[in-house]
Amino acid sequence: MRIYEAIVKGLEGVGVGAAFGGAGENAAGLMLALKHSRTIKPVITRHEQAAAFMACGYAMYSRRLGVCFATAGPGAFNLFSGLAVAMSDSYPILAISGYASLDWKGKGALNETSGLSRTPDSHAMFVATTKKSFLLDDAAKACDVLEEAVNVAFDGRPGPVHIHVPENLTHRGVSVDNYRDVNLHTRPVLPEPERVKEVSDVLVAALSKGRKVLALIGFGAVLSEAGEPLVRLIERYQIPFVTTLDGKGIIDESHPLAIGVFCDSGHKAAREAFKTAEVILAIGNSFAQHATFNFRKDLLKGKKLIHINIDPGEVDKVYKADAAIIGDAALAVTALLERMSAVLEPLPERSFTRYDYQSDRIHDVVGRIHPGQLAQAVSRRLPDNAIVLADAGAHLAWLGYYLELKSHQRFRKPGGFGPMAGSVNGALGVKCAHPDRTVIVGCGDGCYLLSGFELLTAVQYDLPVIWIIFNDNQFKLIKIYQLATYGESGLVEFENPDYVAYARACGAQGFRVETVSEFESAFVNALALNKPVLIDAHISRMELPKYSSSPEGTLAGLVERLGDRVRSH
Repeated sequence: MRIYEAIVKGLEGVGVGAAFGGAGENAAGLMLALKHSRTIKPVITRHEQAAAFMACGYAMYSRRLGVCFATAGPGAFNLFSGLAVAMSDSYPILAISGYASLDWKGKGALNETSGLSRTPDSHAMFVATTKKSFLLDDAAKACDVLEEAVNVAFDGRPGPVHIHVPENLTHRGVSVDNYRDVNLHTRPVLPEPERVKEVSDVLVAALSKGRKVLALIGFGAVLSEAGEPLVRLIERYQIPFVTTLDGKGIIDESHPLAIGVFCDSGHKAAREAFKTAEVILAIGNSFAQHATFNFRKDLLKGKKLIHINIDPGEVDKVYKADAAIIGDAALAVTALLERMSAVLEPLPERSFTRYDYQSDRIHDVVGRIHPGQLAQAVSRRLPDNAIVLADAGAHLAWLGYYLELKSHQRFRKPGGFGPMAGSVNGALGVKCAHPDRTVIVGCGDGCYLLSGFELLTAVQYDLPVIWIIFNDNQFKLIKIYQLATYGESGLVEFENPDYVAYARACGAQGFRVETVSEFESAFVNALALNKPVLIDAHISRMELPKYSSSPEGTLAGLVERLGDRVRSH
């Protein structure tokens, strides 16, 4: 059995269903091994960066290993952005890359990245962007290395790993004679009973005294599939909750205890609930920049913080916790509820002021599509099983604000690394992992132009994703930042192609829409087509997303920024 055949067989055994990569001489053997796999769908991308993003999409909600691969040198380097996403967003990813022959090390072979003789050190670079990187130097070690890599990817807080496969190990006559299946033995991160008791005591005391407790739910809770125990906890003790943009939809957003989205582009009701809360129960939160109003120092002033997170490195990273549980969110919440239920009876139902998606009316005075109305139109027609991915840009603020999700729908924006085009491409991986679910991308025209050529990949592999392009011929978010910071804008406007013609040239379907009613008609058609679709939505350039640099509100944020400018002068 040749080395890549052994690797593919091992990946089949741990349930990998798709692998995404770029073509290349050093990856040729892997491509052939994948061709003959009966259970792994190979997807060859137009650019390796897209392959890494697709692997992230595959792992995003599936709890399965995402796999990407590339040839040696330049191809391997194109994987770094996707691996950085997997690191920041906790996706179990295995990247496999070629490597120049070890017996030519230091001689300047084609694509050599040994770090010798003025060649870049790719191993050091992969070490810096993964949980662990392996340089395979013996075919007999292939199964051991693969097993360790896969287990490291899933262990604790999931993340990316990497294996270099040197060219000399792929030569004829080199074989893996000791093949064995991968033993996946990762263990869940169990909450410590002492910490569960401590947090339970704090919450029981607060609730018994009528203190205002607010749950703040992040993406870690989504990854853990903690929705069901969270519903039982908040309903039993009538704890209202807000979510970050990343936690959006973990519980049905029409739930009476759902207040809204808490972040700098979130809902006023969520900010008000946070402001008056006395105890914050944060589940699966990293307290990221936009979720904390730029790491605002006084965000938790006068409040107690209880933090539940799988990663001990996240606790106290931004804000000091008064009590914490280290563990998988679903297991931690379940243990906490069990402990609290033994000493505290259910509390009577209460009502709370919350953001009402249905009553928010947008008045369009410009004529072109208001981006908020576009987001509302998506929400009205969204299939029950839909997964909506927003890319980086102003459009994600509109979607995060106006898109109302049921608990079995999903919404994901770029995480901490935040690359443009991550979702434009990652959607293909999501679709491979969930062929029975509708996958929709909301993206700016700037994001789409970065890598929209992967539409050809979607067509070739029959991956029916719907891309909704918020088209305003500009990098809107960058323009807003320029105007707010420098008082002028520049180099942010561009021309778009005819997306309908482009879609048809690629073998996909395209629609151009200039009104909300045209969009709704095109969206209904796109949902029925079951093929890759671009919807080119021409939105107004005049509208600004809801935004506040302060949890006190937009006006308070403006006053603060004006004060900062005066002091800086």
